[in-house]
Amino acid sequence: MNRVLIVTYYWPPSGGAGVQRWLKFAKYLPGSGWEPVILTVDPKYAVYPATDASLEKEIPAGIKIFRTKATNWFRLYGRDKSKVPSAGFANNRDDTLRGKITRFIRGNFFIPDPRRGWNRHALGKAVEIIQQENIKHLITTSPPHSSQLIGLALKKRFPGITWIADLRDLWTNIYYYELFYPTFISRAVDRSWERRVIRKADRIITVGHNLAKALSRGIDGAGEKMHVLPNGYDEEDFAGIQDETPGRFTLTYAGTLSEAYPIDGLLEALASLEKKGIDFVLRFAGSVPDGTRSQILSRISTGKTEFIPYVSHASAIKLMRSSSMLILIIPDTPLNNCITPGKVFEYIASGKPVIHIGPEDGDAAYHLRKCGQKGFFGGNDHAEMAEYIMNTMDSGKDLTPTDHPEYSRRMLALELGKFLTV
Repeated sequence: MNRVLIVTYYWPPSGGAGVQRWLKFAKYLPGSGWEPVILTVDPKYAVYPATDASLEKEIPAGIKIFRTKATNWFRLYGRDKSKVPSAGFANNRDDTLRGKITRFIRGNFFIPDPRRGWNRHALGKAVEIIQQENIKHLITTSPPHSSQLIGLALKKRFPGITWIADLRDLWTNIYYYELFYPTFISRAVDRSWERRVIRKADRIITVGHNLAKALSRGIDGAGEKMHVLPNGYDEEDFAGIQDETPGRFTLTYAGTLSEAYPIDGLLEALASLEKKGIDFVLRFAGSVPDGTRSQILSRISTGKTEFIPYVSHASAIKLMRSSSMLILIIPDTPLNNCITPGKVFEYIASGKPVIHIGPEDGDAAYHLRKCGQKGFFGGNDHAEMAEYIMNTMDSGKDLTPTDHPEYSRRMLALELGKFLTV
């Protein structure tokens, strides 16, 4: 087989959507004639916002995995890694003086991000792997965007290698970027790194069309090298998990929530239903900030709310399959039409109705609409949301589950294999 080196910071036992993307590609790429070789960080030196040890069982047998040390620039949080901010401080924002100083340091002294402490170790190992394994193709995936600088250095060292940069999210235009208080100089340096990566990479893959347009804007020739390869779902993850109809109408939000996510309209819609004596359960599975939790409990009765801490990927799918409706909320921020949470495709595979709160022209809405979903709303459309929820309750039925092979991880891996071959 042809070999492709995949450089990824996030790999089991790390959890999250970024792990799923390349774990599944590594699982199915051999079916298209490509042998993945993984370069990642040793878990003893890594700093993960979330862990999911169950994902280690999905690592393909026989796959070559190389792990290296990393310099841990999160030492100021001590030994408690659970306090390390996730998603660029967006999900656990600390507005104390200490928190603001920490964010300023993060945004101006660790560019593009603190996980750059892995780069020196990873680069040396990558050179060794490329030479020993006869690697002709390289993929670097981000966030963390510091991983793309590894690709930049390797392309300079090995100009004949085909370098594909996988950009799963915005870089300097990400919605929480201003939380770092970047100076003019810091912003210019970071933007320079971003533009160099996009210019120097042979090809670029992203997870959505709007994201591809935003990343290529203002960079000559960038649009021509962009290719959209969305996330997807793995049929094997759903095998043996029975669909359930809960006794009480259950709306489930799976994943992390932050203050940037507009939930006022949804809470207003559900509060109006509660006043009418309509029973339901509003369930959150994942991280919810204390302020947001208080906001929810101030509007919805305790007996109608349920908060579940971070769960494994398999448990999250079980929760989806045991729900009446699934909730997708896109942050109310600039360029939010570029955001496609990885769970979108598992929502689709679950066969459940989805209430989408966010831009109707967004990448996430595109995929849901393509699969027959109907519930698209702005953050303040509480009356329309309440009517949609009521109509779904009255129908007493889920969506008719249909196959969407274009979002199968197996099929997407075949597409990636063809992309690599060209």
